[in-house]
Amino acid sequence: MRSDVTHFRCEIDGPVATVALDRPERKNPLSFESYAELRDWFRDLHYDDEVRAVIFAPNGGNFSSGGDVHDIIGPLTRMNMKELLAFTRMTGDLVKAMVGCGKPVIAAVDGVCAGAGAIIAMASDLRIATPEAKTAFLFNRVGLAGCDMGACAILPRIIGQGRAAELLYLGRSMSAEEGHAWGFFNRVVARDALMDEACAMAQRIAEGPGFANMMTKTMLAQEWSMSLDQAIEAEAQAQAICMQGNDFRRAYEAFVAREKPVFGGD
Repeated sequence: MRSDVTHFRCEIDGPVATVALDRPERKNPLSFESYAELRDWFRDLHYDDEVRAVIFAPNGGNFSSGGDVHDIIGPLTRMNMKELLAFTRMTGDLVKAMVGCGKPVIAAVDGVCAGAGAIIAMASDLRIATPEAKTAFLFNRVGLAGCDMGACAILPRIIGQGRAAELLYLGRSMSAEEGHAWGFFNRVVARDALMDEACAMAQRIAEGPGFANMMTKTMLAQEWSMSLDQAIEAEAQAQAICMQGNDFRRAYEAFVAREKPVFGGD
């Protein structure tokens, strides 16, 4: 997996990749280039067997302030409809790439987490926050609809329809305490413990059965549009595939030997 990226930070340590936007002096806004490079990186991740978990980290005390006012919002006001649609499809493709990458993604949220930054946290599988985290889906505050990058589909599934509607209509900030109570954040930890907590969670995931975790992520996404009967049948097929894998055998043999299984990811 490539770590030689240009428009964001990327460090790969064994089976865990850590990425972060890299403009801390401006609270890590996204640019056209960072959107596209992140999209391509997550697309490529789908085909990487070495990385088993991803941490999307803050940088300089903030997660991301969203689309850059000068580099993105200004130019958008001068684009025609075809150009605008190409941009909104590209940003949505980042979410689709994150959901489809096959690896659990942990968002470690600190400070400002707004606009597209909030979407990146939302599109992650797990979210850890500091008490200082302020998350805002603030699209309507800049004259846009709340239905951005899948927010109207994904956010209600995480926190419920009414709570999602409140955040998307008002564009207000959600505190870490609210986010935890509403189920957006899995846990809230002190700022100086954030990355340790995220790394420990990522390492635990990475030590698990990689192929099976990929299947879990796939089914979590695909079952949104299935009936219960379809979902149960899809899970039956998915589980039967996993039962053919070596990790299932490794777990059984370790149990018989009263040892902890060491998974190979296959």
